[in-house]
Amino acid sequence: MTEPAATPVVHVVDDDPGVRRALSLLLESNGLDVHGHDSAEAFLASYDPARPGCLVLDVRMPAMSGLELQHELKRREITIPIIFLTGHGDVPMAAQAFRAGAVDFLEKPFEAEQLLARIDDAVKRDLRNREKAIQKRQARACYERLTPREREVMALVVEGKSNKEIARLLDVSHRTIDVHRARVMEKMRVRTLPQLVDKAVLCGLHDPA
Repeated sequence: MTEPAATPVVHVVDDDPGVRRALSLLLESNGLDVHGHDSAEAFLASYDPARPGCLVLDVRMPAMSGLELQHELKRREITIPIIFLTGHGDVPMAAQAFRAGAVDFLEKPFEAEQLLARIDDAVKRDLRNREKAIQKRQARACYERLTPREREVMALVVEGKSNKEIARLLDVSHRTIDVHRARVMEKMRVRTLPQLVDKAVLCGLHDPA
């Protein structure tokens, strides 16, 4: 069962109160939950990683810059999507932001509709990432319940080996493999081979390529 998700929030981090206020009004008028922060440090102090959403981040700020905040979030393994805003954008800065995983880089002044579209994409991306993370945790929890022999059987099954081939490789009876395979399917909470392969991919045990 998928864990319930909290309401997405858009974090606006900008040291300019006028810009912060204008952005908050724009986003709130479009039905978004907005949290404004006057510095990178203030954002870090109040950020709740359990809330999905995205970060609208000014590049140039006193103390910790937007790019430095991006680096700090990466160090903390926080993967919130970031949309950078700047009035002083240049190609090297944008390239650095993108290399570090930013989803967009908009130069002030920008079109409201453009920003809203980028935010919508970023929030959807975060929700997808969180759902995938939940699926990975659930799949791994199922995998941890398998015995060492069941893990061997699962690995061979997802490689496409038949029960007869697996029995020969492990030097056991066909009936024994039938039992192990049934237990693998039950413990992994799947009914079909494609579903089992999907779980193996989520666990990092199989490369779909």
